[in-house]
Amino acid sequence: MAEKKIDMNIPKEKFSFVQENERIRDKKFEDKPIGYFRDALIRFRKSKASVVAFFIIVVIVLYALIVPLVSPYEIDFMCNLYARMPARVTWLRDTVGFVDGGSNRDVTEAELIRLASIGIGAANGNGGGATAAEGMEQYCQPVIKIRDVTQALNQKKEPVNQYDIRVDNYLEVGFEYMDIEQSALQPILDWQEQTGKQVLYPLVEDNEFNPDATEANNWYKARRVGRPLDANGKEMAYSEDMVLQENYKRDANGELVYWSPIGGGNNETHQWRIRVLYYNYYQYLYGTEPNYLMGTESQGYDMALRIADGIQLSLVISLGVCIINFILGALYGAVEGYYGGWVDLVMERISDILNGVPFIIVATLFQLHLAQKVGPIICLLFAYVVTGWIGTAYRVRTQFYRFKNQEYVMAARTLGARDRRIIWKHIFPNTLATIITSSALAIPSTIMSESMLSFLGIVNLGGASGTSLGTLLSDAKDTWINHPHLMLFPAVIISLLMISFNLFGNGLRDAFNPALRGTED
Repeated sequence: MAEKKIDMNIPKEKFSFVQENERIRDKKFEDKPIGYFRDALIRFRKSKASVVAFFIIVVIVLYALIVPLVSPYEIDFMCNLYARMPARVTWLRDTVGFVDGGSNRDVTEAELIRLASIGIGAANGNGGGATAAEGMEQYCQPVIKIRDVTQALNQKKEPVNQYDIRVDNYLEVGFEYMDIEQSALQPILDWQEQTGKQVLYPLVEDNEFNPDATEANNWYKARRVGRPLDANGKEMAYSEDMVLQENYKRDANGELVYWSPIGGGNNETHQWRIRVLYYNYYQYLYGTEPNYLMGTESQGYDMALRIADGIQLSLVISLGVCIINFILGALYGAVEGYYGGWVDLVMERISDILNGVPFIIVATLFQLHLAQKVGPIICLLFAYVVTGWIGTAYRVRTQFYRFKNQEYVMAARTLGARDRRIIWKHIFPNTLATIITSSALAIPSTIMSESMLSFLGIVNLGGASGTSLGTLLSDAKDTWINHPHLMLFPAVIISLLMISFNLFGNGLRDAFNPALRGTED
């Protein structure tokens, strides 16, 4: 009689999970266990705040990497005439009137005339009369909009007109006197002819009708700044049909003078005084209109670029400190925890002594005595490394005391494993979760302390080639009330980095905690 063959292939539908938990097994029908890091990733994703914080960190890092690549400026580009300017993007200004580099002001009639005269002067570049209405239509007119006119009293209790206006801070610079060499004059004339944009404007006469001969915007006849005179020598009030009487310098033939010699050597080095419309002169020099996504900082550097460089510097310092402290702390703590006894006692006393040294004193001394030799960044790293590894060493030491007497460690020792293998192969992997978590949480602490040292002036990381977020805050502390963007942007970035790295570190702590493996939130 033939033996009956039994089919051992049981359909999957006949089985059901005793515990279907995505932290332990895939939802697919298989018995492959989830690895340690995959299980940690699943737990990390459960923390919504940590995930959001991670993406914020990624966005900030991408900003720091991409902005220097797409910016029309170099990191060391500076324009001091455009220092402390608000954000301005030309195509947004011209299309939707947003990010126009402007500010709202309440001005007197004299101040309004002074501002409007820049646009009128741009339209009156060849000496022909131009009305205020024509000046308002000029692209280089700084008065964007006149919103309202109100009556107010001056100090003499006399009624005066107050105008609520919006001003383009970049165009407000208006005209400027420049001293250039003979060889630089012809390229400006060629550029004017090619582009149709006027750069050179007539020089202004230094006479009784010029209240301040050093101010290039005083091109019209006046005895007080902002108080123009009509053809009869009487002060005029502001109106759309107002025509300012030009006070340009002319030669013996009555021709306008656009440049005047001020000395020098040969034809190449001979110096000339010129008067330029600076907005167009800026385009001639740099090939673009002024576009600053976050405005400019206190010295005239592009704020967006400086913040990107500050983020890079802060992250590089933080990551460098974390890596160095990770290595030193792991080595020191492993030796302490594994050998214990008098070795642990001596090493702990050494770390206690170092831990008692205030960090700010170490950083200050290093900056005073080493900064000139190795640079402020290296000095700052030294200051962090002196005591920064102690916390990591303490955590590693604790973990080694916890695991070194476990059965699997005793079994390895019984089988003849060397101390080095037991330390790094059997015990140290159990400390990784603690080290990774502490390292992630050390990053915001490093960023904060670096910003504090820079803000207090103990460390100076600012310069033409780069800066730090703390230095930007330090530069803004005296002027941020009138120019809030100087303080706002770096403060927001530091706050986001601090909050995000702390939330991210908390998520890593829970994700890599072996005690939470296989549990629900």
